[in-house]
Amino acid sequence: MDFFLPGKKTRRVFVREAFERQDLRSIDLGFFDLQWFASAEEEGRTEKASEHKLRKAREEGRVAKSQEISAALVMLFPVIALVILAPWYLKKFIEILRFFFDRCTSPEVDLGSFAYMFFRSMITMILPLGIIAMISGVLANIVQNRGFIFSTKPISPKFSKILPKFGEYFKKTLFSGQGAFNVLKSIVKVAFLFTMAFILIKNDLPKLLTLSNVNMWQGISHVAGMVAKLLIIAAVFFLVIAIPDYLVQRHQFMESMKMSKQEVKEEYKNLEGDPFVKGRIKQYIRDLMSQNMSQHVAEADVIITNPTHYAIAIKYDREIMQGPMLTAKGVDSVAHRIKEIAKEHDVEIIENKPLARALYAEVQIGDIIPEAYYQVLAIILGQVYKMRAEKV
Repeated sequence: MDFFLPGKKTRRVFVREAFERQDLRSIDLGFFDLQWFASAEEEGRTEKASEHKLRKAREEGRVAKSQEISAALVMLFPVIALVILAPWYLKKFIEILRFFFDRCTSPEVDLGSFAYMFFRSMITMILPLGIIAMISGVLANIVQNRGFIFSTKPISPKFSKILPKFGEYFKKTLFSGQGAFNVLKSIVKVAFLFTMAFILIKNDLPKLLTLSNVNMWQGISHVAGMVAKLLIIAAVFFLVIAIPDYLVQRHQFMESMKMSKQEVKEEYKNLEGDPFVKGRIKQYIRDLMSQNMSQHVAEADVIITNPTHYAIAIKYDREIMQGPMLTAKGVDSVAHRIKEIAKEHDVEIIENKPLARALYAEVQIGDIIPEAYYQVLAIILGQVYKMRAEKV
């Protein structure tokens, strides 16, 4: 079985052979790239995104976020404000009608004043809702971004953004899991709106049939109340379905940020001298050493004490270390525990109040002790080695 597929030239592709090879992505359809369906793992990106890559993406304004959350909040808060401010809006609406009705029958109609009054009234009524909608959108982004992000890169001019990319458009909207998910969301939202509108109209049908017997303002008020109720319910529902949408968007974002092993190696090589990365590595080492305090105290060469409040564990192996290293430290109860562990493993305990206080304040766990303390440490380590020799 074979097909003619369009391209620069008409080409015959033997689909049966491709199925046998289980390599459908090798088929070049010219206008249709099956590589679109490849996952991150299939593209060789098997490693999780590094902290540096995520931080850089955040600085560029690329973060995981759901437009559904923003849309729901932008819809919910203005509608709530509209319900709260309904008496004020009704009063303004009546004032506008009176203004026009009083002057439309006047022989001297000033179209300029009509236009000015109309636009001023519209701005007065729309501006509060617009401000609330804008604040809602900003709030939604801050919550999703876990803070405020300012970046001009997403809005910076880029020639590739001007030219239409129909391939990417069809990929995102039709031939992808994201496209299918968006279609499903739209169907659910439309179905929900129609269902809720049907229920509200059905429940209020007796009142709606009697609206012809009441005055105009009562009728408008009743219909406006129904619409506001429908909008609030819809906004809350949209906010609920926005939660799984955010989780999906975050998953897809993390997938898109995955790296290949080669990218990880190159990034580490480039960042090896970065002070920020060095600091994080040191902090990681400190955390590991703090979690294994008992082991590091047992392997220490000496414990320097205050003698009651401070305890500092020091280890020095001249073959592999640049200098003596502080492997554990603590005050009060932690210092007491360090001394207990040292006694259990026959680690020498030396009292030196100034040195213990200075090392505790100036040196972090896992750091090499500064050269300023080498002279006094040499004396202490000499005592320790002599005491060990005497025991033997």
